[in-house]
Amino acid sequence: MSEKLERNSFILSLILVTVAFAFLLRPFFTPIFWACAIAVIFFPAHRRLLTRMPNWPNLTALLTLLMCMILVVIPVLLVATSFVDEAVNFIQRVQSGEIDLSKPVEQVRSAFPGIGALFDRFGMDLDQFKQRLLGGLVGAGSFVAKNALALGQNTANFFLMLGLMLYLTFFLLRDGERLVDLLIRALPLGDEREYLLLAKFAEVTRATIKGNLVVAITQGTLGGLIFWALGLPAPLLWGVIMTLLSLLPAIGAALIWFPAAVYLYAVGEIVKASVLMLFGMLVISLVDNLLRPILVGRDTKLPDYIVLFSTIGGLLMFGISGFAIGPLLAALFMAFWQIFMREFISPSHETPNR
Repeated sequence: MSEKLERNSFILSLILVTVAFAFLLRPFFTPIFWACAIAVIFFPAHRRLLTRMPNWPNLTALLTLLMCMILVVIPVLLVATSFVDEAVNFIQRVQSGEIDLSKPVEQVRSAFPGIGALFDRFGMDLDQFKQRLLGGLVGAGSFVAKNALALGQNTANFFLMLGLMLYLTFFLLRDGERLVDLLIRALPLGDEREYLLLAKFAEVTRATIKGNLVVAITQGTLGGLIFWALGLPAPLLWGVIMTLLSLLPAIGAALIWFPAAVYLYAVGEIVKASVLMLFGMLVISLVDNLLRPILVGRDTKLPDYIVLFSTIGGLLMFGISGFAIGPLLAALFMAFWQIFMREFISPSHETPNR
């Protein structure tokens, strides 16, 4: 009785300490997740380096981390900096009156009277929509102007999280195999199931991050290039926005290029509008329809509709990191249920084929 009480007390204490430690690490969830994701993605490269330099684990981990920074971190920071500069410049031009956003709205309404009727049918006022759009841009400009200190603090926080992520990535690359073995020993799920779940985690993480990023970057780049070729303003700004929106399957980039094509039709730029519309439907959208199922759906072994709903749900719940976390949770959910049905439901309970 005493031994059983001690065992139960220890397990309860273990759970409480683990939960408390999880809450302690909660502010660092994003850098921890991305450190794990980057370590999983770049671990094959690290392993190849380690086979050539087996006595230098620290150096191989450092070289792999440097490769990650050159290929991923530095380009993202450069694009993000250019994006912020162009966005601030665009907002300042709107505030100064150099760009009048009310004029395009009026031109679209005059050219397509049915749009106003469509807004009315759904109980929406086009003038109110225009005012909200202008108010949002003016508010964003005021935020940039009046909260420079807060933006600086956020920037410092971003680089702090980035540093923590890279720091943890180094140790995950160097000690990854030993940490996986330790995790398998600690978890009470059964070694075979744990290897299956960890393999699923690695498989889905690689597929969602690499696949979604390749699709998003390709669509954003194509969108930015066609905006530049047609002489539309701020092609880099809209290209980056299309890249971010392309993380949403099926509808992402079209939220930018389709309204732009409608506006070009409204102002009489028929050739440019037709080129943009055709390029958007036949090239930008085709990238999503062809590459995403190949790079994401096939490797994650998830149906397309599960990928769509889990990606949108992940973005709503976890922010920008949700495009990877959502499909990962969906894949783990399905893996757990597959294990349950295989091991805990007897064949006699299976539904007969009809």
